Amino acid sequence: MTQDTTVRSRRRTTGRGVRPRRRRVLRIVLLVLVLLLLGAAGTGWWAYNHLNGNIDSVDLDQAIGVDNRPAKVPDSGQNILVLGSDSRAGANGELDHGDVSGSRSDTNMLVHIPEGRKKATAISIPRDTLVTRPECKDKNGKSIAGANRVMINSVIGTGGPACVVKTIEQMSGIRVDHLVKVEFAGFKELVDALGGVDVTLDKPIKGGLNLDAGTHRLNGTDSLKFVRTRHGYGDGSDLGRIDLQQKFMIAMLSEIKKQDILTSPAKLYKLADAGTKALTTDAELDSLKGLSDFAQSMNGVDPETMETIMLPVAYDKIDKNRVVAVEPQAGQLWEALRKDQPIPASAKKSPATGG
Repeated sequence: MTQDTTVRSRRRTTGRGVRPRRRRVLRIVLLVLVLLLLGAAGTGWWAYNHLNGNIDSVDLDQAIGVDNRPAKVPDSGQNILVLGSDSRAGANGELDHGDVSGSRSDTNMLVHIPEGRKKATAISIPRDTLVTRPECKDKNGKSIAGANRVMINSVIGTGGPACVVKTIEQMSGIRVDHLVKVEFAGFKELVDALGGVDVTLDKPIKGGLNLDAGTHRLNGTDSLKFVRTRHGYGDGSDLGRIDLQQKFMIAMLSEIKKQDILTSPAKLYKLADAGTKALTTDAELDSLKGLSDFAQSMNGVDPETMETIMLPVAYDKIDKNRVVAVEPQAGQLWEALRKDQPIPASAKKSPATGG
């Protein structure tokens, strides 16, 4: 997988690879929140504290500085930054041949929930988008100098999730109310807690993970290889990997439903334990109560009706392997979200996809 990581940092971003796509990450985040809510009700005080202790958090105001952030919108609307992070350090690195450090945010999605909380709009920022990274502080409080023309997916490895929040707030002018980072490697423990997941392929995978077309039962380690696969499947692009990730998420949800996990306190606790270990949130969500209260407030939002829009981008004139936000479309998009207004059709068109 080392070669995959090296190649993807240099790969040419094709129109096909950056076209709008429906992500499953929000669905999984909401699933985890529900598991935590229900699991907390059936566990003792020790278990409750244990699950609370699993959750990592970031105090965004402290990390970014209150004066450096956009003002909160004076209504009940919410903006949630969902990051899907694929860390290659420590034990996770051993699953990826062990010689690639750091992490990348392979999913960067700003989810806007307007006042009334009945519908969600998710803005997907392509991971190869060149951005201006502001000066940030890492988790130890050390200052990280700002930089121009860096890929958005590299920001988390340099300055942590708070730096991603600051970068997106400055490029959009939108206040990020909540942060939810999901670690891909956390799905390994989730799958093992389930006893495996069945996935069905319409075409084979060849490479680090060799699977023929058909149905296969994957354990946790193989599931991680599965969602990281790019070369050896389809055309070898990120679009193929996204297809595999979506297949896996659906398969995991089906497995949870098939096993009727919610009626088994022991299995539910194992899942909640694994799920909380994979989460990093903002300070307001850093507890089972915070997560459950937030989940309850989102009950009216149906992920199936969520509109997914890609940030309008065009190929960079200097580096054709990268994309940049294109104006006036990007500005129109951010303004509509800031004002909680309908997004104009012109703000959904992306030159990189021929739109």
